[in-house]
Amino acid sequence: MRILMTGIAAALTMAGAAAAAEPTQALLNELVQPHTTASRINKQAEARREMPSALFTLEELHENGSELPGDLDLPDDVQADDIPLAINDQVNYFINYFQTKGRNTYAHWLTRSTRYLPMMKEILRKEGLPDELVYVAMIESGFQLHARSWANAVGPWQFMSATGRRYSLRIDQWVDERKDPVKATMAAAMYLKDLYGMFNNDWYLAAAGYNAGENKIFRAISKYDTDDFWEISKGSYLKRETKEYVPKLLAAAIIAKDPAKYGFTEITAVPAVEFDTVTVSGRTDLELVARLTGTTYQTIKELNPALRHWCTPPNYPDYELKIPKGSADRFQQGIAAIPDEQRFSEKKLYSRYKAGRRDTLKVVAKRFGITAGELADLNSIGRKTKIAGKTLVVPARHTVDFAHEGSRKPVVATRRSTPETPVIQYYTVQKGDTLYGLARRFKVSTKLLTAWNNLKNTVTLIPGKRLIIAKHTTVSRNG
Repeated sequence: MRILMTGIAAALTMAGAAAAAEPTQALLNELVQPHTTASRINKQAEARREMPSALFTLEELHENGSELPGDLDLPDDVQADDIPLAINDQVNYFINYFQTKGRNTYAHWLTRSTRYLPMMKEILRKEGLPDELVYVAMIESGFQLHARSWANAVGPWQFMSATGRRYSLRIDQWVDERKDPVKATMAAAMYLKDLYGMFNNDWYLAAAGYNAGENKIFRAISKYDTDDFWEISKGSYLKRETKEYVPKLLAAAIIAKDPAKYGFTEITAVPAVEFDTVTVSGRTDLELVARLTGTTYQTIKELNPALRHWCTPPNYPDYELKIPKGSADRFQQGIAAIPDEQRFSEKKLYSRYKAGRRDTLKVVAKRFGITAGELADLNSIGRKTKIAGKTLVVPARHTVDFAHEGSRKPVVATRRSTPETPVIQYYTVQKGDTLYGLARRFKVSTKLLTAWNNLKNTVTLIPGKRLIIAKHTTVSRNG
């Protein structure tokens, strides 16, 4: 069940103690209805190009009722970690709202949260972070794994692609790990931990930074010469959604800690997500996985929301696949008997194309190598239909290179060794790199990276700087 939401922050107007005024019904409706406006859509020519990340099969198109994954319209809120649960006029405003006009939406959030809270809290605890940070995911997405904002923030933690990659989430034609509740929570934990350190252990500023970006908050601190979030929010520099972000988060957490106290007494818990994890060495059809584990294709897709298509990615050694709990042995025995080349089936990929002002069916069909009739049938339209401005399903124009897709590796430099001297591998820091992300990528501990490069754990890496990412000793052999 999907609930389409737009940001409460964009729908409500707060007036301090005068917050008793209720939002109008029109604004309330924005909580549960799509809110994509023409002004928010990029109308440049680039928007008309087919994008590799938007490819799909016809089966996938029909599975989603002609609605591709990622069509959800959610707020571009991105939130932060846990906070002292202060109560003031702003927080009380949202507590009241969630109990009244926003009650149904909040009840849905509470129900869905029970599926993911145990896993998310465990990850946060392992990272030394407070449990309450899970409510960032609540107000970001309502715990919807496929949530996508108008600005293309994706997943339960609403990562933009650049931020997701910065924290080692893989985002490409085959996989979008922003939708993986485990990996996305791990990335969110690291991001929130970084923000907490940046703002001198102030959770309110960290939360605001998660929403607006750390640089925006640093500039606000400098502008108002204070690091008190509540004082900063009195000024005009921050956007309303950021000013309301922290009180909204606090209100959501306060109610969730004692729902009955606030009138939520009939919440039906759903079973916590449970699964076994197995590794597959090559591209594997999810239909096959379903048969081997005695379940359905849909169940496998639901357990692996990061997978974009009908199979695991090619050239992704030891891809971790989630299967129903208790089915690992059965799967391993079954897959071992199937040759690699029989584990997947080729399927034709399709994309979206927005027709230009002068486009006709014949012109577009020729561009994509099919007939006008085939294009019309593909889109269930008449052959004389005017298509200018319409979005069409078309065959993918480019071919996926299965031999190399998903196998790209960072370029590193190696210093030539002499007998019995260390071989040192270097990496040039790119924009968005973090110490934790590099450690994970190169399979080395952060302690070693900091020691080899004389760094501190909280250091911000400077693009262009060369780092040692591996050391090992070789001994020359004569003859």
